[in-house]
Amino acid sequence: IGALWENFLISERIKNNAYHNKNAKYYFWRTTQKQEIDFIEEVEQNLFAYEFKYNPKKANSKCPLTFSNNYPNVPFDVITYENYMDFVRKK
Repeated sequence: IGALWENFLISERIKNNAYHNKNAKYYFWRTTQKQEIDFIEEVEQNLFAYEFKYNPKKANSKCPLTFSNNYPNVPFDVITYENYMDFVRKK
């Protein structure tokens, strides 16, 4: 269900941003050691990192150390089914 959850959240976020004329760029981040960030959004030269977990019990995910060391000022948030509407509708 993880891949479907990620696809749903990214699709809905992009549609919401388009509706609100938000000019954003989208990325993901992965290392050769299999560390990853599911979704990175760049808005007005600011980056925002997101990890998607359907199960809130797994929501204690921490930002990969390699990412946080290279991008120390980038906010990191975990999105679950408990808080996904805030993420999808965020302006």
